[in-house]
Amino acid sequence: MASNQEPSLGAKCAAEFMGTFWLVFGGCGSAVLAAGVADVGIGWLGVSFAFGLTVMTMAYAIGHISGCHLNPAVTAGLLVGGRFAGKDFVPYVISQVVGAIAASGVLYVIASGTEGFQLGGFASNGYGELSPGKYSLVACVVAEITLTFMFLMIIMGSTDQRAPAGLAPIAIGLGLTLIHLVGIPVTNLSVNPARSTGPAMLAGAQYLSQLWLFWAAPIVGAVLAGVTYKTIFADDQT
Repeated sequence: MASNQEPSLGAKCAAEFMGTFWLVFGGCGSAVLAAGVADVGIGWLGVSFAFGLTVMTMAYAIGHISGCHLNPAVTAGLLVGGRFAGKDFVPYVISQVVGAIAASGVLYVIASGTEGFQLGGFASNGYGELSPGKYSLVACVVAEITLTFMFLMIIMGSTDQRAPAGLAPIAIGLGLTLIHLVGIPVTNLSVNPARSTGPAMLAGAQYLSQLWLFWAAPIVGAVLAGVTYKTIFADDQT
């Protein structure tokens, strides 16, 4: 028999761990393992869809348990937007970061199992010389804030009680795909501090030294979106 009981915090954190693991393993894994394969590699287009598919599949799998944030910036934006309880913020973020680090570790074990493996950037994010297109710090900050802002607007709008029921995972997954299509050449696209942290811990000091941007900019963009949606678009039903 179905139960209407609220999932425990432990269950929610386990779901966030698993979901973020899948996002990083599937998204970054597609970049590390499949993007550059000669003749049949999936390229940036395939990586963009891989990230979108991880979020869409997990939204259906664990959305009813934890809300499927998978991202400290999303959690921050939903908190400011009145959709999330502040007492659960730190446990959620810890679960997300640990899930991302675990996924990066598993991905490293797989990726390093072939002759001639080179770690390289390991799907890490970067600006300046570490940007795929060598974009400036200012360009990368603006891109990450803007793309995270729009991603949170999609999340908050599609999960609004007034929105069509059951379609939010599709909108959110396709939204993440779209912002990757825009942002991969600029920063390798973060919009997610946990996703950035896992690969950077393996890629080394130069990527870790730039990690601050991929915490600060997504959180700023998400908070701005939370405030904007709550102020302009929300009503008493959301």
